[in-house]
Amino acid sequence: MSKIKVLTVFGTRPEAIKMAPLVKELEKNSDTFESIVCVTAQHRQMLDQVLHLFNIKPDYDLNIMKENQNLWTLTSDVLLKMKDVYEASQPDIVLVHGDTTTSMAAALSAFYAKIPVGHVEAGLRTFDKYYPFPEEINRVFADAVCTYHFAPTDTSCENLLKASIPEEHIYKTGNTVIDALLYTVENHKTDLSELNLDKNLKTILLTSHRRENFGEPIKNICKAVLELVEKNPQIQFVYPVHLNPNVQKPVYELLDGHPRIRLIAPMEYAPFATLMKQSDIILSDSGGVQEEAPSLGKPVLVLRSTTERPEAVEYGTVKLVGTDTDAIVKEVQNLLDNPDEYKKMSEAINPYGDGLACKRIVEILKTRLKK
Repeated sequence: MSKIKVLTVFGTRPEAIKMAPLVKELEKNSDTFESIVCVTAQHRQMLDQVLHLFNIKPDYDLNIMKENQNLWTLTSDVLLKMKDVYEASQPDIVLVHGDTTTSMAAALSAFYAKIPVGHVEAGLRTFDKYYPFPEEINRVFADAVCTYHFAPTDTSCENLLKASIPEEHIYKTGNTVIDALLYTVENHKTDLSELNLDKNLKTILLTSHRRENFGEPIKNICKAVLELVEKNPQIQFVYPVHLNPNVQKPVYELLDGHPRIRLIAPMEYAPFATLMKQSDIILSDSGGVQEEAPSLGKPVLVLRSTTERPEAVEYGTVKLVGTDTDAIVKEVQNLLDNPDEYKKMSEAINPYGDGLACKRIVEILKTRLKK
């Protein structure tokens, strides 16, 4: 019996983190699957870090990242170059992830080639097409052209049903990011001594890179950080600053030089996972962090006004605080001053799974794609 050819496509660091354990699970089942990996390198440097961590060698590397790339050129590059990959590899199914331009364009290209597509992390929604931009439309579009929808939670399954996706094409699997996180924390412990953090202080980890937070929102976030460190001598901030100039410029102008604010380069996944585990509170506009940190027992304050991950809000593992300076200060101060509130968030159940999502997806593929 011939093997099932599965082509996995990803291009950014978050995608790579969430797809890497799935690639490794497919490799474990090499008697059934021929695993083929294509990276677009929508993000080059940060993508390569994850490939190295999980020891993944792509079969195809489109290397499309360009300086000051825009959505038009990025989309067209992925769409056209994936056509060549599909013709060369002849996969039985293409797997894409989440809400990136790589995922949307790769799914569309596969649809044009009449190749079935599986969407990992399907069904997330904010129901605002401009927030986050362009991710909300990317994931809606990917869901529309895919055949197999691997949804992380009950809420995402319900969103797909409301979008008229047939129930027999929807599979609740949990989120693969938990698989990646638990594997990394267990197998790639990292020494963070070079950060020179004071062990006697509480550590607040900050990440902010979303397009919608460029400009005044990120300045407001920085102002909140300054106010918090001035009010609270017992805390320190660590901020891995995204490479985008729209983030770098205001952050370094406002925060650089403070003795209890550590501005550092973007971290590889393993040390970042260790830093999450060692932090006391996390402020972030990242989608992945909303899913990961609760598995480590860390309260997350989300620097956005809406989230496509409402389950975390409902379960109490994260709280939406937006980008208003006063609101951020108030919610962080509440966690610092009220042990009961901190305990409530840190001990809440994580709705995103148990670290077995990839096993479930592979079993579904075995059942549905038998040749």
